[in-house]
Amino acid sequence: MNEQHKKSISKFLSLILRHSPQTIQIQLDENGWANVDELITKCAKHKHIFSFKELEEVVATNDKQRFIFNENKTKIRANQGHSIAIDLELQPQTPPDYLYHGTVSKFLKEIKKDGLLKMSRQHIHLSVDKETAIKVGSRRGVPVILVVQSAKMHQDGYSFYLSENGVWLTDHVPANYIELKN
Repeated sequence: MNEQHKKSISKFLSLILRHSPQTIQIQLDENGWANVDELITKCAKHKHIFSFKELEEVVATNDKQRFIFNENKTKIRANQGHSIAIDLELQPQTPPDYLYHGTVSKFLKEIKKDGLLKMSRQHIHLSVDKETAIKVGSRRGVPVILVVQSAKMHQDGYSFYLSENGVWLTDHVPANYIELKN
């Protein structure tokens, strides 16, 4: 399968499994799982045609490991990034001392005032390394890297979760826990 076809499948899966399952009239369960056979069939009806083998390849090779199968590969879900209400069944974790968030300068005024807000997503996404934050910030322009004092936040009672693909998640990062680094 060529890279363009894989990318097309991945983008459509992100739409369906993270934001808009109703696009193909599929029902996710309370934990965000979709039936694989139903997903393949309903995607095909909307001109996004792929086989189970191709779906396996997309899941296995996605650079951000956005998707995961259940043990017997009968269900699939997105690891994080949902704008719809689902319960990923994540348990609170102790974060490293610092985590990173990539953004662009046009958002800095609001961030300095309100901190990081989850906006339409279920959580704020943080990375364990600056390189990932740079990639995330670069999607919207010249990246600005924010350093989050995650250990201090955790000590102060904020919860952190670690998704299956290594993305750190939290509900809010107040401005006083953020340092600007370039």
